[in-house]
Amino acid sequence: MNVVHDKKVVLIVASEGYQPLEYEITKNELEAEGIEVLTASDRAGGAVASDGSTTPVDLTIDQLNIGSYDGIFFIGGSGALDCLDHSTSYHLIAQAKDRKIPYGAICISTRILAKAGGLTGKKATGWDGDHALSVIYKLNGVTYEEGKEMVTDEYVVTASGPKSAKEFAQGIIRLLTIETLS
Repeated sequence: MNVVHDKKVVLIVASEGYQPLEYEITKNELEAEGIEVLTASDRAGGAVASDGSTTPVDLTIDQLNIGSYDGIFFIGGSGALDCLDHSTSYHLIAQAKDRKIPYGAICISTRILAKAGGLTGKKATGWDGDHALSVIYKLNGVTYEEGKEMVTDEYVVTASGPKSAKEFAQGIIRLLTIETLS
């Protein structure tokens, strides 16, 4: 029996410049397990990926009621920091952390979790193409698991980028399964 079939999660994408492989692979893997996936962004309507493809947005991040979902997960991409690195995202992350609702991020979006305090005291990975991640993590009390594609720590999952999107999705599924069984 699939223990995650009745779960509902939110994938949060930048309205401009989200990473399409991270989004599509993660979404498809979750839906294949029977998990309902909603897409949220900083703007209503549709979001435009870094390759020009688009996806519909179900709701904006300021409309999210964290208690209505079984997890929230940030997708990376070139627009993530411009569109999502702000107090609204930080508030959502703080709420998820306080309620121990699974949350996470992939690629450059892990920096948003770190700045929000969502990774403090945790082990995490993420994109480090600019060699700034170790500094950001150190400043925010995060143990950087350099070279790892995906890391879970309690109810948090982080992943390094597009090539680890399937592992990211599997980490989410594992967190939702643990939450269901506990």
